[in-house]
Amino acid sequence: MSYQSILVALDGSSQGKIIFEKALELAKKNNAKMMLFHCLPFEQPEMAPYSDLYGQNLANFSRMMQESLVESEKDARQWLEAYRDRAIARNIQTEWTWKIGEAGKCICEIANNWNADLIVVGRRGRQGIAEVFLGSVSNYVIHRASCSVLVVQGITASE
Repeated sequence: MSYQSILVALDGSSQGKIIFEKALELAKKNNAKMMLFHCLPFEQPEMAPYSDLYGQNLANFSRMMQESLVESEKDARQWLEAYRDRAIARNIQTEWTWKIGEAGKCICEIANNWNADLIVVGRRGRQGIAEVFLGSVSNYVIHRASCSVLVVQGITASE
């Protein structure tokens, strides 16, 4: 089977490098274009958004969330652009994007909207109770994607 549009789901970890290299190899072999994608998780800072009499806690919470997102977006943009530049240097048409939300849902949505015919995603090797509580992005994508999915086994959660 030949692939023309490969969506590569990345994070900033060393596993992201493994996933990128595998996707790069496939794109080169298939003369395919790539979309690099990162999902910024919606993480709450330590401060709870409980309102006080004047709403100051809520305002502080909102400011902290915005600052956190701006910093995360800046970091993601930097390494996504570095990956893109590496792919372009190998003559692979590549673009990138990011979203805020649940990774599995966002990956499937981007794949549909971009008409990907392959998603390359990693797996950390969580099993049993850890997978139940921490979830599995790769499992979500495998069961809900409208195209083929390649799961790249990487560094396990115990490493």
